[in-house]
Amino acid sequence: MSAAKDGARKRIAGARVLSGIQPSGVQHLGNYFGALRQFIALQEGNRASFFMADLHSLTSIRDPKERRALTRGVALDFLALGVDPARSILYRQSDLPEVTELAWILTTVTPMGLLARCVSYKEKLEAGLAPDHGLFAYPVLQAADILIWRADWVPVGQDQKQHLEVTRDIAVKFNLTYREVLTLPEPYILEDVAVVPGSDGRKMSKSYGNTIEMFAPEKALRKQVMGVVTDSKGVHEPKDPDTSTIFALYSLFANPEERAALAEAFRSGGTGYGDAKQALYEKILAYFGAARERRRTLEADTDTVEDVLRDGAARARVAVAELMNDVREAAGVGRPS
Repeated sequence: MSAAKDGARKRIAGARVLSGIQPSGVQHLGNYFGALRQFIALQEGNRASFFMADLHSLTSIRDPKERRALTRGVALDFLALGVDPARSILYRQSDLPEVTELAWILTTVTPMGLLARCVSYKEKLEAGLAPDHGLFAYPVLQAADILIWRADWVPVGQDQKQHLEVTRDIAVKFNLTYREVLTLPEPYILEDVAVVPGSDGRKMSKSYGNTIEMFAPEKALRKQVMGVVTDSKGVHEPKDPDTSTIFALYSLFANPEERAALAEAFRSGGTGYGDAKQALYEKILAYFGAARERRRTLEADTDTVEDVLRDGAARARVAVAELMNDVREAAGVGRPS
């Protein structure tokens, strides 16, 4: 570990950290290697909270049954991949009503221009989403998610820094309008974040329909892996591992010796893409084997999952009560203390 990485870990140790996932689709390898594994690792030595951002999904999903299914799916993913309810708080966003109360209070001090400049809003408009108020005010609810915890650090990718900058700007505006109540969180830029290629070679994304899902049934998972696009080179022709999507995906799971062996086999010829895809499929099954089994067990146990979320919501409401009392008192709303 480099000195810089070691310093970052020491700096975040013991802090309150927060991570949320919008249930807008099934989680995939890009989600896992891009963020999930780092989020879960931050449970060690920190006060971690994880939530399913079902309120955020209202901007893109209109089917209530689909939303409930996807929200539960994210909870199952968190638990299967290692979120420990004994050490961390896991909750549904909508089970914490204080977050929407805080979002409204923050909305009243948030400049319109700040929201209009948000890159994510512009990108969603370009993608064809209707410009409703929820889409426009999305960053305010996101700010409430973070600020309500008095989070010290928020793990984000480099491309998500603007989200946290907006949160800090909103917190400053509230503190200047009333008094200093809200903590300004710092970004914790995730290190060693893998950019995972999708089955078509572009960045893996639900919006591109090019995902490989770590918890898909074996038959469906194999179909996704076998569907990875390759060039037309035959079995005996040399292949370039540096431009191969299959090799890039295999490298996420293989040790250095295995990566070197496949690279050499590609360059020498004699190894077909079908064999490499089969090797990748087996690696995914082996890597996520224990998590896949845990998820299957939890999926059949509705009561346990709901108990975890109910307990998480209760603990979350206790944890944020002091902050909300301070916000209400500062803004002059609610019962006077």
